[in-house]
Amino acid sequence: MKVSVLGLGAMGSGIARNALRIDPSLLVWNRSAAKSAPLVAAGAHAAQSPKAAALERDIVLSMLADDSALEAVLEGPDGLLAGLAPGALHVSMSTIAPATAERLGERHRERGQRFIAAPVFGRPDAAAAAKLFIVAAGDPAECERARPLLEALGQRVFLVGERPAAANVVKLCGNFMILSAVEAFAEAMALARKSGVPAAQLVEVLTGSLFDCIAYRGYGSTLAQERFRPAGFAAPLGLKDMRLVAQAAEAQRVPMPLVGLLRDHLLETIALEGEDIDWSAIGRTIARHGGL
Repeated sequence: MKVSVLGLGAMGSGIARNALRIDPSLLVWNRSAAKSAPLVAAGAHAAQSPKAAALERDIVLSMLADDSALEAVLEGPDGLLAGLAPGALHVSMSTIAPATAERLGERHRERGQRFIAAPVFGRPDAAAAAKLFIVAAGDPAECERARPLLEALGQRVFLVGERPAAANVVKLCGNFMILSAVEAFAEAMALARKSGVPAAQLVEVLTGSLFDCIAYRGYGSTLAQERFRPAGFAAPLGLKDMRLVAQAAEAQRVPMPLVGLLRDHLLETIALEGEDIDWSAIGRTIARHGGL
């Protein structure tokens, strides 16, 4: 299996290191070429363009920041579409709009190429440790084709349908629920602190009883310690995701009023704290609203 990875940010670099164990001839590409250097030192090979990264490859993984970045990598004379052979598979691991996944799938079909979506749940440390949860959707045969590689990158692979967009819907639902959990915990924490209960004590009680799950444990500790830098998931990316949730909800005529509150808290947090803050720093904004 010949593999390439496009996009070597905080998530993509961890994914690429684990993919290198599957394919020692791994090709990597990033818009900022310097990010390829650590992977090249580990044995990977740097490609000069997305097209070059896709040539003679069986599977190309992409992990880009947003829809526009992914589409820019696909199109043009040096793009992924130009290099991917008929029958070769593109696995999009980015968090993108369901409509974008549908459109990209059609672009690949026009060229006889294959496409599935496989966005992930997990932060950069999970990507590095191959502990991601991967949500895949697309043609069942192509999902099975990619499964050995995906299983090497994560702790569990969920198959959620034959339309790639289904995976992106699940991913957006999950990110909406994560940030909703942060919002709820931050509001409760503000009340507890204002009432004289230490934040760490609230976290201990709630995660040791009713709310013993990954989201509350991880983000409860982050909120209590105000550990918002370096960002595990930057607030502007969270803002992008809430915008995508709102767009998907509008397209399906599903009221989701909480999305607007989460978006506004992210906007305020970014305005006050800067672009490099973690999305969980909405907890600081909520505490400020409470006079803390």
